[in-house]
Amino acid sequence: LARTAHIDGFALNIRSDDASAWGALNTAFSVADGKGDFKMILSFDYAGGGPWSANIVQQYILQFSAYDSYFIDGGQPLVSTFEGPASASDWVLIKRKTNCLLLPDWSSLGAKQALDASDGVVDGLFSWSAWPWGNMAMNTYVDASYLQFMEDSGKAWGKDLKYMMPASPWFYTNLPGYDKNWMWRGDDMWFDRWQQIIFLNPDYVQIISWNDFGESHHIGPLYVDGDDYKAFEVGEAPFNYAADMPHDGWRQFLPYVIDMYKNRKATITQEGLTGWYRPTPKQSGCDDGWTTGNTASQLQREYYPYEIVEDMIFYTALLVSSQSVKVTVGGVDLGAAWTDQPEYGSGLYHGSVKYGGNLGAVVIQVGSMTLTGREITSACNRVDGQDGKQNWNAWVGSQTGSSANKEVDISKWVCIEGTAPGAPEFADLCEFTCKYGYCPPGACYCSNMGAQKEKPDSDTPGYGTKGYPAEGMSSSYEGLCAFACDLGFCPSAYCDTSEHAKVVPNVSPFTPDACTSGKGGEGLVGLCDFACNFGFCPVHTCTCSTMGALNEPPAQSGTSGSAKSGLDVRVFDAICDFACSRGYCPDDSCVQDATGEHEVDNPVYIGTDIFKTSTAHCSPPCVLVLPPSVLPSSTTISIPPYTTSVEVGSTTSTVTLSPPPITVGQIPFSNVPVTTSISDGAVFVACTSLAVDPVDVTITYTTGGKTVITTRELTLPPWPQMTQGPPDSWTETCDVWGAGGGSGDDGGSATSPTFSPSDQFTSTTSTPLPTWTEFPPGYIEDDGEDDDDDDDDLVVIFDCDGFWFFSFCIDFPEFTVTKWKLNLPKGKIGP
Repeated sequence: LARTAHIDGFALNIRSDDASAWGALNTAFSVADGKGDFKMILSFDYAGGGPWSANIVQQYILQFSAYDSYFIDGGQPLVSTFEGPASASDWVLIKRKTNCLLLPDWSSLGAKQALDASDGVVDGLFSWSAWPWGNMAMNTYVDASYLQFMEDSGKAWGKDLKYMMPASPWFYTNLPGYDKNWMWRGDDMWFDRWQQIIFLNPDYVQIISWNDFGESHHIGPLYVDGDDYKAFEVGEAPFNYAADMPHDGWRQFLPYVIDMYKNRKATITQEGLTGWYRPTPKQSGCDDGWTTGNTASQLQREYYPYEIVEDMIFYTALLVSSQSVKVTVGGVDLGAAWTDQPEYGSGLYHGSVKYGGNLGAVVIQVGSMTLTGREITSACNRVDGQDGKQNWNAWVGSQTGSSANKEVDISKWVCIEGTAPGAPEFADLCEFTCKYGYCPPGACYCSNMGAQKEKPDSDTPGYGTKGYPAEGMSSSYEGLCAFACDLGFCPSAYCDTSEHAKVVPNVSPFTPDACTSGKGGEGLVGLCDFACNFGFCPVHTCTCSTMGALNEPPAQSGTSGSAKSGLDVRVFDAICDFACSRGYCPDDSCVQDATGEHEVDNPVYIGTDIFKTSTAHCSPPCVLVLPPSVLPSSTTISIPPYTTSVEVGSTTSTVTLSPPPITVGQIPFSNVPVTTSISDGAVFVACTSLAVDPVDVTITYTTGGKTVITTRELTLPPWPQMTQGPPDSWTETCDVWGAGGGSGDDGGSATSPTFSPSDQFTSTTSTPLPTWTEFPPGYIEDDGEDDDDDDDDLVVIFDCDGFWFFSFCIDFPEFTVTKWKLNLPKGKIGP
């Protein structure tokens, strides 16, 4: 299907905590090797499963870039990421070892900060900003910022940086398990975005996405009955909002627009029609699901969904020549028309029409093509488990028409129409310059392309005038004034005939405003006053009072917060977490989590001498990574049956699992988070934590009158915690900081030992814990091997299990690792 759509390949997103990734990738690349020219790349997800080890990333790239189906550009395997700017420095070594072409997505920083974070290591950037802000249509200002900053950095670094531009048709997610519940406006975006891509002509384009059903932007086929929509289960979705909402129609015209982007020409081989819309009106009376338009989590001003989306039918047709369009809902003619038509009559036509209060069957007609779509109703229970909630997803349909053979060549086309959405002070100049082919993306937005129009000649009053930005105007007007004034259009409000000192704005005029103050009700007055000032103003919690340039929020402290017991977590949780993590945590509304809900950064690896001295040190916030306790011999631990519940669709089943026994040679312990609230001399307990392998369970349920049998892989809690039952009811078997909550004894010296592996954990009663009898326990030397790589002559080579904290003995069918090299000097290595 992807190849038929002229898609060149897939970017495979992989998480660091996915144990199945290695095997799945080998299967995927093996299959792709047999598909000829279909290529794939790796995209390392640093957000979903936590940061990646640089060594593991290196191994993945070396392994999978060796496949014929891996995409290579100029001799380099292309690699991307989803976030991970904090690990930017890792890529210096990764690139040296793999020769990869790195185009990461570090969109959380913005283009300039992403380039600053990398210090020249990237070969370009991938932007995740594929959706518009609020009720605005999609534009190219973010893309322009990437292109401009990359051009500047590329000159400084002496290399040509590449841009990977995003394209996406929709965005709606309601996955509270991932702290995600918002939408961005879709509407006309799928048509608009491809026109923008064709105009900007970036190095690469990545479509978001093929199969992300949880964010509603999939263009691949829906799963069949019984297949796994795992995102909805893990993400705790209130219902499956992708079910019975196909998006295949969004692929119909991809061959045409992709060929046009890549070759500047394309051939119409068959006419076609695509239509899409939300089948439930935005104010139908359904529960909005607490979904917002925009998201405060990205410091955007939030709206209610009905404020940013339109109750409209959207339609695009690929035609050899102009034909009329007709749209009816419930038999009522809506008076549809085209809003976008191609130059010279051949190409993509697009339009949209409001359906108002009309309900019933949707029929779109263009020439001989008739598309009958999903009925529009105010029903709030279209799928099992919807329970009265609004579905903000889109239904997409398509129809094919007559065969054709018409080539459309745009190789000499330029911009012939444009404006400046969101920046009205640029509109007059952009509307003039864009129609004559000059439409700089940093200031203007090109909305239509065609053959170059004849420019005003020397008889035009004011022709040949040298123009500059007027006094006090920003440098963004420089090119516009020069071009427009030369053609006789020189508006004095923005341009002058005399040169003035350049003004560089602190904030781009094209950046949407953020909330700068807000108000809240009972228990929220102080919280809203604090958080809204920094752009975090959730619409269900606070009321935004003023808008302006974003005030940079204070740095996070490493702690987190949540709603005080008895308060509505939907109202208080997010704002408490934002405020408490930045030093403001009112105890009448919030509870500060001393350890933080999220993992504390700055890991500190503790040597086995802790079993002798019982002391450990780090600078908070940090995480103590404890060494395992080696057993005198292998021990088998029997895991008791584990009873839990599994929800599939609207069916909840109770299952009892019998995990296999675990055989271990050492006892691992949980990491110890140390926040700034932990005082010197505090006492902690080492808590045993053994990973239990996932267990497959077969579930039988009924949906739509059909009996479905499906398999789920359940991830179990660690042992011995799992002996206390499911997470919603268990009590901890071990509290790292004990009843004292991390308080010190008296602020004096470090405490004496407080733990040792108990009998039930180790199956021993008298064997002492292992200790080092002398220091150093070993002297690491280069083993004399030379791989002729002079750059790493200073590294040491050691066995793969040489250090407890770096024990990666890899034995895959494809390769085996028995030794590792580290950039460490020869010498004494501690325990």
